[in-house]
Amino acid sequence: MKKPQRIEMQRWKSASNTHGLVEFRFEGLFVPETPREEREPAHVLSMSEADARALMLLLKAQLAEFDKRKARSQR
Repeated sequence: MKKPQRIEMQRWKSASNTHGLVEFRFEGLFVPETPREEREPAHVLSMSEADARALMLLLKAQLAEFDKRKARSQR
Protein backbone atom coordinates (compact mmCIF):
# COMPACT_ATOMS: atom_id res chain seq x y z
CA MET A 1 0.00 0.00 0.00
CA LYS A 2 1.27 3.45 -0.90
CA LYS A 3 1.88 5.88 1.91
CA PRO A 4 0.32 9.23 0.97
CA GLN A 5 2.52 12.31 1.21
CA ARG A 6 1.77 16.02 1.40
CA ILE A 7 4.35 17.87 -0.69
CA GLU A 8 4.69 21.48 0.41
CA MET A 9 6.43 23.32 -2.39
CA GLN A 10 9.01 25.82 -1.08
CA ARG A 11 10.78 27.17 -4.19
CA TRP A 12 10.99 26.36 -7.91
CA LYS A 13 14.55 25.80 -9.17
CA SER A 14 14.23 24.94 -12.89
CA ALA A 15 12.28 23.22 -15.63
CA SER A 16 13.54 21.29 -18.64
CA ASN A 17 12.34 18.89 -21.28
CA THR A 18 14.21 16.06 -22.93
CA HIS A 19 12.83 13.40 -25.24
CA GLY A 20 9.21 14.26 -24.41
CA LEU A 21 9.72 14.28 -20.63
CA VAL A 22 9.18 17.53 -18.71
CA GLU A 23 11.15 17.72 -15.47
CA PHE A 24 10.79 20.29 -12.69
CA ARG A 25 13.30 20.80 -9.91
CA PHE A 26 12.09 22.34 -6.67
CA GLU A 27 12.68 22.54 -2.95
CA GLY A 28 9.88 21.14 -0.86
CA LEU A 29 8.85 19.43 2.33
CA PHE A 30 7.53 15.86 2.15
CA VAL A 31 5.20 15.19 5.07
CA PRO A 32 3.46 11.83 5.59
CA GLU A 33 -0.31 12.26 5.46
CA THR A 34 -2.84 10.15 7.31
CA PRO A 35 -5.49 9.04 4.82
CA ARG A 36 -9.06 9.92 5.68
CA GLU A 37 -11.53 7.10 5.54
CA GLU A 38 -13.93 8.89 3.18
CA ARG A 39 -11.18 9.53 0.59
CA GLU A 40 -8.88 7.33 -1.43
CA PRO A 41 -5.21 7.80 -0.36
CA ALA A 42 -3.37 10.22 -2.65
CA HIS A 43 -0.33 12.48 -2.70
CA VAL A 44 -1.09 16.19 -2.37
CA LEU A 45 1.00 19.04 -3.80
CA SER A 46 0.30 22.37 -2.10
CA MET A 47 1.79 25.76 -2.99
CA SER A 48 1.15 29.46 -2.71
CA GLU A 49 -0.61 31.42 -5.45
CA ALA A 50 2.72 32.98 -6.45
CA ASP A 51 4.31 29.54 -6.83
CA ALA A 52 1.29 28.28 -8.79
CA ARG A 53 1.70 31.21 -11.18
CA ALA A 54 5.43 30.42 -11.53
CA LEU A 55 4.55 26.79 -12.32
CA MET A 56 2.09 27.93 -15.02
CA LEU A 57 4.79 30.13 -16.60
CA LEU A 58 7.30 27.25 -16.55
CA LEU A 59 4.73 24.90 -18.12
CA LYS A 60 3.89 27.41 -20.86
CA ALA A 61 7.59 27.88 -21.64
CA GLN A 62 8.21 24.13 -21.84
CA LEU A 63 5.14 23.57 -24.06
CA ALA A 64 6.31 26.38 -26.35
CA GLU A 65 9.64 24.52 -26.67
CA PHE A 66 7.78 21.36 -27.72
CA ASP A 67 5.73 23.29 -30.28
CA LYS A 68 8.83 24.97 -31.68
CA ARG A 69 10.36 21.55 -32.45
CA LYS A 70 7.28 20.23 -34.30
CA ALA A 71 7.11 20.40 -38.07
CA ARG A 72 4.69 23.05 -39.37
CA SER A 73 2.34 20.34 -40.68
CA GLN A 74 1.88 18.98 -37.12
CA ARG A 75 0.91 22.31 -35.53
